[in-house]
Amino acid sequence: MALARLFWVLSASVSLLGGAVLGGPPCPQAPPLWCHHGETARTCQVEKHCAKLDPGPSVAPPVSVSLYYESLCPACRAFLVLQLFPTWLMLSHIMNITLVPYGNAQETKGPSRWQFECQHGQDECLGNMMETCLIDYFQDVSYAFPVIFCMESSRNVTQNLPTCLNLYFPEASLANITSCIDGDLGNKLMHQNAQSTRSLNPPHQYVPWILINGKHTEELQGQAQDSLFRLVCDLYKAKPPIACRDQKAAPPAWPRSPQDDAY
Repeated sequence: MALARLFWVLSASVSLLGGAVLGGPPCPQAPPLWCHHGETARTCQVEKHCAKLDPGPSVAPPVSVSLYYESLCPACRAFLVLQLFPTWLMLSHIMNITLVPYGNAQETKGPSRWQFECQHGQDECLGNMMETCLIDYFQDVSYAFPVIFCMESSRNVTQNLPTCLNLYFPEASLANITSCIDGDLGNKLMHQNAQSTRSLNPPHQYVPWILINGKHTEELQGQAQDSLFRLVCDLYKAKPPIACRDQKAAPPAWPRSPQDDAY
């Protein structure tokens, strides 16, 4: 079943291509970003497909989705890969996303650096740091998100940063990102994630912890995990994109099992 759901995600990406670019000129951006700018859409020959996603000039604020999570948490990975990323692919024009990798980690002040202890061990702390440094490097979560999705959907999150970065942004500097991960900048950024997580109101009780338009309720959390796509479409206050009116566009519901429950 997991493979079937992942196939749906990849199919959603391919739907943006429409087959138009096969044999055409090279595109300057990764596929998830082809519809973010008109010039890129023209270069990649996907204007008609992007038009189906774009509702036109915005007359309402975008729906805000914030995810507080851990890089190795199974429920976090499932939500990010099977709900958040495909929804963002189709509705990025009417939604904003914020990713905060930290979750249930704990920090203590060392002599010169913050020390972190993560729920799933030091490999998770490394994954959190990698994704935090990606977000900082690109200065735009829209660029970092495809790489993070690639990492989170792979068998080993922390071993696939170079491969995922090369897949989406081969021109990006792995050296600069690695410097952040190993250095003071990453330590400072992770401390900021810890502060942001501790300041949540109500305080987070488990992960993934999802905020919709800055609010967390058990009802919103459940709706987001069952069908984030429908939730975003329903909450948008202006004319939604055509995708929202397509009953087949929503990602398939995720039948959560006991081992997938948030914790």
